[in-house]
Amino acid sequence: MAMRSSKFVEELRNKTEEELSLDLVSAKKELFNLRFQVATSQLENTARITEVRKNIARIRTVITQMQKGIER
Repeated sequence: MAMRSSKFVEELRNKTEEELSLDLVSAKKELFNLRFQVATSQLENTARITEVRKNIARIRTVITQMQKGIER
């Protein structure tokens, strides 16, 4: 799992701020849809919600780092 998340973050760092914003919108839509599926008892893989929430946090972190000029 750690390997996948570090690879995901590396991919995020290679994107522009505009691309990251689009990814953030997409992830938020996915999270909304997952929550809707939970409410209607249609979601089988509830761990996906946690994964998407963490991805949203990772995207926001990379955007913030870009805005502050932090390189990692």
